[in-house]
Amino acid sequence: MQWRRINGRWAAGAIALALVGAFGAHATIASREQVEQPAPILADGYDAAEHFPGAALELAVADNAAPAPGTTGTMPLPDLPIPTSAVYTGSAGIVAAQPFRLRGSAIDQSRALNCLTTAIYYEAASEPDAGQRAVAQVILNRVRHPAFPATVCGVVYQGSDKRGCQFSFACDGAMARVPMRRWWERAQRVAAAALNGQVFAPVGLATHYHTYAVTPAWNRGLVMTDAEGAHFFHRWKGYWGTAAAFRDRYFGGEPMPGPLRPALNFASVVSGGAASPAPVAAPVVAGPPSAPAAALVTPPQQVQAAYAESGTAVAKADESQVLDKWKDSGKPIR
Repeated sequence: MQWRRINGRWAAGAIALALVGAFGAHATIASREQVEQPAPILADGYDAAEHFPGAALELAVADNAAPAPGTTGTMPLPDLPIPTSAVYTGSAGIVAAQPFRLRGSAIDQSRALNCLTTAIYYEAASEPDAGQRAVAQVILNRVRHPAFPATVCGVVYQGSDKRGCQFSFACDGAMARVPMRRWWERAQRVAAAALNGQVFAPVGLATHYHTYAVTPAWNRGLVMTDAEGAHFFHRWKGYWGTAAAFRDRYFGGEPMPGPLRPALNFASVVSGGAASPAPVAAPVVAGPPSAPAAALVTPPQQVQAAYAESGTAVAKADESQVLDKWKDSGKPIR
């Protein structure tokens, strides 16, 4: 584990979705009392060099859509019509979010806990409880905003199929190393409490944040609500930043935890295009290939001699091909 000093705080992060499930994303989530953890022990050697693994300072994947290092990413104001019944009276200060209500099956609950724990861990593993709770609140705020996916895992891994992650840890390789159990369990307690309705009121209706180390251009178009841990928190201006905009209800239906796989450009593969086609924005619907079907059949003159008779019926099909020593296999002993 590597450490780096940021404005008087030790920040850290760590890795590996492959072993995340091993730390017990429980199907039944129970709120637990928040306990302040003892100060971490500083690492040395490899982990103390330039290998800070969390999303706070790790470089994001080189992609125009990817977030800047140290941010949650951002997106344009949603291209959604403001409801005709909406009444916007201007800023009313910091408005606390409504308690989150966990729904769905036991699998949904387990997945939601896994994804929220993962995000808290990689974004704020070594921050105080307030910093971790603030990160959790932003994620749950997004779940209930129509501009974002309506599931916890959907929010956490949004854009990872297009290398434009909203949370850069899902794209920047930060998950390649094994999480520290003690810090994972701490992040899990914070996640469980948030999923069971604990609200972190100071960040209000924030949907974005960034570290002290960066100043993204988009923060000038948002309203800052709070500073916790190593992050500044922001909400949208206008109607989309008001409590009325957070109208999506959570029903479960959580996808499988983990970064999304890029959708395969099937037409490119069939037509002999690049071996690794660029990911497309949406899954490809099954349909006829763009190349003629005949192009997929090997001409007879190109078939190797050893395989020329492949598929031809055996002349003595009525004779058993089983070796003599195995013919009585399975028969009861007399």
